Parts: sequence; structure tokens; C-alpha cells
Amino acid sequence: MKAMDRKENPAVRRMLDLLDPIGYLLTEIFHLLGLFAIGGATVWSATKAFLEMTTKGHATIEDLLLLFIYLEIGSMVGIYFRTNHMPVRFLLYVGITALTRHMIGYVQTESVPDVGILILAGATLILALAVLTIRYASARFPSKGSDGMDS
Repeated sequence: MKAMDRKENPAVRRMLDLLDPIGYLLTEIFHLLGLFAIGGATVWSATKAFLEMTTKGHATIEDLLLLFIYLEIGSMVGIYFRTNHMPVRFLLYVGITALTRHMIGYVQTESVPDVGILILAGATLILALAVLTIRYASARFPSKGSDGMDS
């Protein structure tokens, strides 16, 4: 039986009409559980990092950048929760911040800069150009039903 024949079959159509809402409900439950798990893990990790900073008595620039990463991830979860759209720009911001954090740590530990710094700087530039491209494309070619959030 071809796929088109199955959907035209009244018994199959009734079964699909019954199962589609169940599948939709299970998908929504999975999304909500996933979002709450990611959000909870982000809050937990950020709190742990902050407590370690207070125990240490000071915060380094790497510590602060780590908190910014947690902030961006939390914002991303909130935006996805409200709009059901993945804010790709926020992922790029997390990548830029993570590369910057890594580059600072690399510079502090290496006595002689080498090609590693150029690689990290180049990767940061590529991510920054990706953000620029996405912003330009979303302003120039907005998607239908756009809610003002670019990707």
C-alpha cells in the first residue's frame, strides 16, 4: 500500500487523527522538560562558579566571562521557551565569549605567544563575521511571521 493510499483509508485517517495530538503532547512535554533541565543546570553551574569565586575572595576576568556564558545560555533558554525559536546569535555569542576566555587563559599561561593565539583570534573573528551575517540577513530578508527576534 502506498503512503498516499494509507492516508486516504478512513481507518488509517481516524487512527492518525487520534495519535497526532498524543504525539504533539509528548513532544511538548519533552521540550519543556529539556528546557527546565538546561535552565536548572545553568543556574546550578552559575551558582557553583559564583560561590567558588566568593570562597576564593576575588574574581578573575576568566571567572567573569564564565558568568557571562551562563547568562547567555540562560537568555537562550528563556527566548526558546517564549518563542519556540532557537536564537542562533546567542550560541555565537557564547562561542565568542568562550574563545575569548580561553585566549586570556592561554596568554596568561604561555610565556611566548605562538600560532595558538592566531588560531583563537581567527576563530573569534569568524564567529563575529557569522553574527554580522545573520544580523544583516535577518534585517534584509526577514522571515514570514517574524516576531522581531532575528535568529
